[in-house]
Amino acid sequence: MPSRPDPLVPEGARFWASLDALVASATLVIDRPRGSAHPRFPEFVYPLDYGYLEGTSACDGGGIDVWVGSICPREVVGVLACADLAKRDAEIKVLLGCSRQEALLALHTHNTGSQGATLIWRAAPLM
Repeated sequence: MPSRPDPLVPEGARFWASLDALVASATLVIDRPRGSAHPRFPEFVYPLDYGYLEGTSACDGGGIDVWVGSICPREVVGVLACADLAKRDAEIKVLLGCSRQEALLALHTHNTGSQGATLIWRAAPLM
């Protein structure tokens, strides 16, 4: 029989703790710096640093994608849940050290063309 959730642990806390552990144990690779053009679509310019967590795996076979903002330390502040009709896939993009404005900029980037996304903001601690 599955164990019952601890009523004192906020819903989703395990997800965020797991994501924190993944980020802490992986090397962040920025392969598309802010202001650089996409390699296949040169008209698209990255508004923030974009990369992946080396040694992790996403549904596309690459590492887990990450948008990196200007806030240090670079902590997980949320995720974008993205669906792409052209690629017929869905995945998350981790937001590291992003301000509200930067997170909304990343969200807007994924709400174009055949893509749709939503922002899942990490809740503040209950303490």
